[in-house]
Amino acid sequence: MKTQIKLCGIRRDEDAAYANECMPDYIGFIFWEKSFRYVTMEQAASLRRQIDKRIAAVGVFVDAPRQAVCEAVEKGIIQIVQLHGHETEAEIEALKRELSVPVWKAFRIRAADDLRAAQRSCADQILLDNGYGTGECFEHTLLDGFRREYILAGGLTPENIPEVIEKYHPQAVDLSSGVETDRRKDREKMKRAVAAVRNARRHI
Repeated sequence: MKTQIKLCGIRRDEDAAYANECMPDYIGFIFWEKSFRYVTMEQAASLRRQIDKRIAAVGVFVDAPRQAVCEAVEKGIIQIVQLHGHETEAEIEALKRELSVPVWKAFRIRAADDLRAAQRSCADQILLDNGYGTGECFEHTLLDGFRREYILAGGLTPENIPEVIEKYHPQAVDLSSGVETDRRKDREKMKRAVAAVRNARRHI
């Protein structure tokens, strides 16, 4: 299986242009108002129109009203829902029934129990993170023997991607701060990150 790459926190016209240059598999819009990467629905819609349609857009929500999630999907702004809050299994199941797009769920990994919870999730895909935007890795050795496919986030950079893919073979890697300079997306870092994943694909 070839590892994919998601570049999250797209929020400026320049970010959209950079994404079109390097062509990641996914980009992410943050719909959480407490994040400095937050975008409104209108801003995300404008950015989506600028981004190559071959790149799937992921909407990141934290305990958001279902109406807001559904609106982003129905308007074609996003093609995947990513949940980062306290959503229950029942709520995830309900969204899966209502929407015609994949639903991902993020888990903060601190110990083996957190991985067991992720393993049981009914979400279409799980994302394993250190702490939702901390820019730091969790202890990756916890992943030894983990059987479910997952997206890996937290502390990833163009420099450490090759080793991570070689050791753990995640379904995808998710970067945000790792492709930023002074809290802004960095064109060269984005290009290097995507190139690192593509190169690692050839060597698996």
